[in-house]
Amino acid sequence: MTENVGIKGIKAPKGGCSDRNCPFHGTLSVRGRIFKGVVTSAKMEKSVKVSFERIIQISKFERFEKRSTKLTAHNPPCIGAKEGDNVVIMECRPISKTKKFVVLKVME
Repeated sequence: MTENVGIKGIKAPKGGCSDRNCPFHGTLSVRGRIFKGVVTSAKMEKSVKVSFERIIQISKFERFEKRSTKLTAHNPPCIGAKEGDNVVIMECRPISKTKKFVVLKVME
């Protein structure tokens, strides 16, 4: 079992799993961007939809606006994120057509 994934402050969950696409107990490597968001849907098997907001500047009107993004992320059984949880997701290799992120941690 790996202690961490190479990300500062993220440690392996206490429970184990046999998922090969788990960054802690499997062979999936993570790299790239990190996002914090809220799980909006957990109806899929081993997948969740994560939504997060960002602020965009509109230079023409000298204003800012909020935009939201929904991403599909792999949810390993050892993490088990549910709807309404605040999670940290990180980029990985493409797991399927739409899944290019994996859940690393459920925040309290």
